[in-house]
Amino acid sequence: MARTIAKDHDDKREAILKGAARLFADEGYGRASMAQVAQACGISKANIYHYYNSKEALLFDILDVHLSGLRDHIAGLEHASADPETQLRTITREILVAYKGRDAEHGVQLNAIRALPDTQQSLLKAYQRDLVAQVRNRLARLAPPALAADRSAMRALTMSYFAMVNWHFQWDGQADEAGRAGYAETICDLLLGGMPRVGG
Repeated sequence: MARTIAKDHDDKREAILKGAARLFADEGYGRASMAQVAQACGISKANIYHYYNSKEALLFDILDVHLSGLRDHIAGLEHASADPETQLRTITREILVAYKGRDAEHGVQLNAIRALPDTQQSLLKAYQRDLVAQVRNRLARLAPPALAADRSAMRALTMSYFAMVNWHFQWDGQADEAGRAGYAETICDLLLGGMPRVGG
């Protein structure tokens, strides 16, 4: 007879993911144990293994939920304007707002993804590539022709964008939605204002 799934299964799984992400971010994935995860989540070690059979499986689920959710949100945006600058500003704001309250997951993404097997890394990196493409597409449409045609320069420009977005949590992780929206405008102003000089 198949084991029934508890009504609160999804809520408990989400709580485990949040607690484990915080622990992995604070202690480092390599140093944290499943016993520590259980303690951080306020449940028994046996209960952790009911949801995840290994620390690696837990790490993968943290990152899979985080990155696929972000990719789906950004790719699914219904832009009110066809203007690439307006779209870029919307995407930047939405990424930063989506990161609010998810600094631990984001930190684990930046620091622990390499601990996973290559097949799982490939899947997670595909989510990242999809997200990068959303931004690169708008930047290429806004860049001077010479810059847009230079693959190396466009890659550097796009990665500079994500450096500014992805490390925001290190100095202003407690920013509210208005603060994040303001910083989104700063990022776009810097890039769009500088592109003519880079491509000149």
